[in-house]
Amino acid sequence: MAEEEGPTVELRQRKKLKSSENKESAKEEKISDTPIPEKAPKHVLFQRFAKIFIGCLAAVTSGMMYALYLSAYHERKFWFSNRQELEREITFQGDSAIYYSYYKDMLKAPSFERGVYELTHNNKTVSLKTINAVQQMSLYPELIASVLYQATGSNEIIEPVYFYIGIVFGLQGIYVTALFVTSWLMSGTWLAGMLTVAWFIINRVDTTRIEYSIPLRENWALPYFACQIAALTGYLKSNLNTYGERFCYLLMSASTYTFMMMWEYSHYLLFLQAISLFLLDSFSLEQSDKVHEVYKIYIFSLFLGYLLQFENSALLVSPLLSLVVALMLAKCLQLNVKKGTFIAKIMKVINFYLVCILTVTLNIIMKMFVPHKENGHMLKFLEVKFGLNMTNGKSLKETITLEDGRIGGRPEIIYHVIHTILLGSLAMVIEGLKYLWTPYVCMLAAFGVCSPELWMTLFKWLRLRTVHPVLLALILSMAVPTIIGLSLWKEFFPRLMTELMELQEFYDPDTVELMTWIKRQAPVAAVFAGSPQLMGAIKLCTGWMVTSLPLYNDDDLLKRNENIYQIYSKRSAEDIYKILTSYKANYLIVEDAICNEVGTMRGCRVKDLLDIANGHVVCEEGDKLTYSKYGRFCHEVKINYSPYVNYFTRVYWNRSYFVYKINTVISFQS
Repeated sequence: MAEEEGPTVELRQRKKLKSSENKESAKEEKISDTPIPEKAPKHVLFQRFAKIFIGCLAAVTSGMMYALYLSAYHERKFWFSNRQELEREITFQGDSAIYYSYYKDMLKAPSFERGVYELTHNNKTVSLKTINAVQQMSLYPELIASVLYQATGSNEIIEPVYFYIGIVFGLQGIYVTALFVTSWLMSGTWLAGMLTVAWFIINRVDTTRIEYSIPLRENWALPYFACQIAALTGYLKSNLNTYGERFCYLLMSASTYTFMMMWEYSHYLLFLQAISLFLLDSFSLEQSDKVHEVYKIYIFSLFLGYLLQFENSALLVSPLLSLVVALMLAKCLQLNVKKGTFIAKIMKVINFYLVCILTVTLNIIMKMFVPHKENGHMLKFLEVKFGLNMTNGKSLKETITLEDGRIGGRPEIIYHVIHTILLGSLAMVIEGLKYLWTPYVCMLAAFGVCSPELWMTLFKWLRLRTVHPVLLALILSMAVPTIIGLSLWKEFFPRLMTELMELQEFYDPDTVELMTWIKRQAPVAAVFAGSPQLMGAIKLCTGWMVTSLPLYNDDDLLKRNENIYQIYSKRSAEDIYKILTSYKANYLIVEDAICNEVGTMRGCRVKDLLDIANGHVVCEEGDKLTYSKYGRFCHEVKINYSPYVNYFTRVYWNRSYFVYKINTVISFQS
C-alpha cells in the first residue's frame, strides 16, 4: 500500500500547480521532446547551398532583365533619347506630369530644405490656393529621388529624367524579384519563380501600369508591398529558424512603412491583408502570435505615417486602424477553452462577430471626432462579402511531410489563397484595379504546378494507388513547369523581341507648338484654364500657373475641375466668363479632341456627362435633348460672334487647341 500511495500523492500535487507553471513545464516538455537535428553531411549542405545560390541568382537576374526590358521598350516606344526636353516631358500625361514637375522643382531649389518648404507652402501651381503638395500628392518618391540624384553626383553623369525613370524601372525589377522569391518560398523550387516572372511579363498589360504612366504612385509603392508579402510568407512558415524569422520581421516592418508612405491608398490594401490574416488566425493554424505581431507592425506604421505625413487624418479614420484595434481588443477578451470542443467553435463565431462590430463602431467613432476629407469615396469599394469556415480544431503537426499530402496545413499558403480571393473581389468591383490582383494569380498558378505538396494533395483526394504518389508528385512538379516554360518561350519570346525591335514614335506636334507658344508669348504671371490633364502638362512644360489639377482627393480641386469643364457644356458666354474670372484665369484653352469627341458608348463622353449634370438630357425619353437656348460653348466660341467675342479673344490656334484671352474690359452688348 505504501508503494501505491507515492504516485497518488504526486499526482494530486501536480493538479495543484499554477497555470503558469503548467505552461512552463509544457514548454520544457515540448523542447525536450523535440528531436535534436543531426548534422547533415557535407554533400547535402553543398546541394542546399547550390540550390539557394542558383535560386537567388535567378531571382536577381530576372529582376534586372525585366528592368532592362522596360527601359529598352520605353526607348523604342517614345524614341526617348532622340527627343528634345520639351518633347520628353510631353510624354508624361495627366497627374504624372504634376509628379515629375515637382521633381524638377526640387532639383532647381537652392537647398533641400528650401525645396521642401516651397512644396509644403506651394502657391505657384494653382491660382488663389496654397497647397501642401507633399502631403496632398504623396511626393515622398520625388523627394527621395531628388536627394539621391544630387547626393550621388549623378547630375554630372545622367540627365534628371533618365535618373527618375531609371529608379522606377529598377523598382519594377525589385517587384518581379519579390514575386519570384514569394513563389519560391511557397513551392520550395525556384522553377515556380521563373514561371511567375514569365506569366507576369506576358500579362503585363494586366499586371502593371508602368506602360500607362511611369510616375504613378502605385508604380513606386507596389514593389515594397511585394517585398512585404515575400517577408510575410517567410514569417508565417512553421519551420523557420529564429534568425530567419527575425530577418523577415524586420524586412516586413520596413517595407510596410515604406509602402504606406509611398501611396495614399496603401492602407486599403493593408486592410485587405489584415482581413486575410484575421481569417487565417480563425482557422486555428497555430500562428496566432505571429499574426498579432503583424498587427503591431500595422499600428506602428499607421501612427508613424500619421506623424510624418503632416498629421494625415485619413490614416486615423482608415478601416485598417479600426480593424487592428478591434482584433487586439477581441484578443484580450478571448477565453482559454479547449480546442476542438463545441464551446470553442461557438467562441470563434462570437469572436468573429465581435471583431466586425468593434471595427465598424471604432471607425464611426474615429470619424466623429477626427476631421477628415481624404479618401472617403474609397470606402464603399471595400464592402467585400466573405464567409468563414471553421476547422475540426485539431492541432497541426510541427512538421508536415510530403507524404502527408496536406498543403492546406501550411499557414502561408492559406494566407495567399484568402488574400488573392479578396484582391479578386476588389478587382471585380473596380475593373481598373485588376493590376493589383493579376500578379498574385500568376504567382499562385506557378506555385500550383511546381509544388510537389499540391500534387500530393491532389493524388490523396483522387486516392491514387497504381503509381507511387510521392515519386509521381516529384516528377510532375518538375516536368509540368518545364513543358509550360518551353511552350511560353516558343510562343511569346519572339513577340517580346519583336516589340523591342519595332521603332515606335510618339508624335504630338500640336502640343509641342502650344507649349512653345505659351513659353514665348504668354506673360509670366498668366493663369491658364482648361481640362485638368492639359493643365498638368502646362505646369510641367512651362511652369505657368493653372486653375485646376488632375487630382481627385481634394474637394476644392474636384469642384474646380467640374466648373472648368463647363466650357464643353451648353452654357452661356457670361456664365463661362464668370466661372473663369472667379479663379483669376487669363487664358482659356479649348481642346478639339474633347469638344468633338466621338465615343463608342453614348453617355460616357465628357460633354454627355455635363449635359446630364446640367439637366440637358432626359434619359427616360431615349437621350432626348431638352431645350437649351445656348449652343455648346466650345463650338460657339470658335465662330467669333457676339456675345462670345465680347468676353473672349482668340490669340492662338492649331489643329488640336484653341487659346482665348479672357478680356478684362467687357462690352455687354447683345
